[in-house]
Amino acid sequence: PLSLCHAEEAAVIVSGLRSTDVFVGESATFTCELSPPGVRNVQWWLDGTPLHNNLVTEISQQDGRIHTLTLNDVACHDSGTVTFRAGSLISSAKLLVKGIAL
Repeated sequence: PLSLCHAEEAAVIVSGLRSTDVFVGESATFTCELSPPGVRNVQWWLDGTPLHNNLVTEISQQDGRIHTLTLNDVACHDSGTVTFRAGSLISSAKLLVKGIAL
C-alpha cells in the first residue's frame, strides 16, 4: 500500500544486502539501496563491530542511495554477519570466508 499524503517521505530499503561467500584473500562487496536518496546516519557493522573506512574496508555511496561496503583481503575470522543501518532501517547478510584447500 502506497500512501502519498506524507510531507516527508519515509526512507525504505529498495534492495537489501545479499549473503556472500568468498575465499580467503578475496574481497567481499555488500550493497544496499535506499530510497529516497540522501539518507544520513548510515553505519556498517560486522558481527556487532562498527566498520570505518580504512585500507581493508571501503565504504562508499553513489547518488546518495546506493551504499556499498567492500571488505578487502578477507580472512577466515571475518566470517560473520554484516549489518547496514540507516536510522531505523536495518539490513543484514552473512559473510562466509572459505579457506583454500591445498
